[in-house]
Amino acid sequence: MEVLFYQLLHAPLERALPVLLEKTLERKWKAAVQTGSDQRAEALDALLWTYKDDSFLAHGAAGSCDGEAQPVYLTSANDNPNAAHVRFYVDGIDAATALQAAPDAYERAVLMFDGTDDEQLSNARGQWKQLKDSGFALQYW
Repeated sequence: MEVLFYQLLHAPLERALPVLLEKTLERKWKAAVQTGSDQRAEALDALLWTYKDDSFLAHGAAGSCDGEAQPVYLTSANDNPNAAHVRFYVDGIDAATALQAAPDAYERAVLMFDGTDDEQLSNARGQWKQLKDSGFALQYW
């Protein structure tokens, strides 16, 4: 599994995530996005319907859809009903623990963090060390 650390410096999550999800779907991969709260998942749910004037990104959120049928699934839990190929972790989620417990669960994992937020940056560095020490192939973006 590839693990990408995506530091947000020039664009907020709300601008970067939809682009990355589009690229994921172009590869014919399904995605799951794990957020820090149900409220954050709801906000991203609304964003993905409206982030472009001329289109939307098909998706579903936990509790409001049949997760199996969704190309993109938003959740605040560690579930994966759509059998996602890529898992996006946002809001400082402890991805390292989840990935160590199931190292073959995804083709790729993407940890997105705000590079201007000292707490998120420190959290990402700690997860980088933990995953590197566990033998994961890591990339920084």
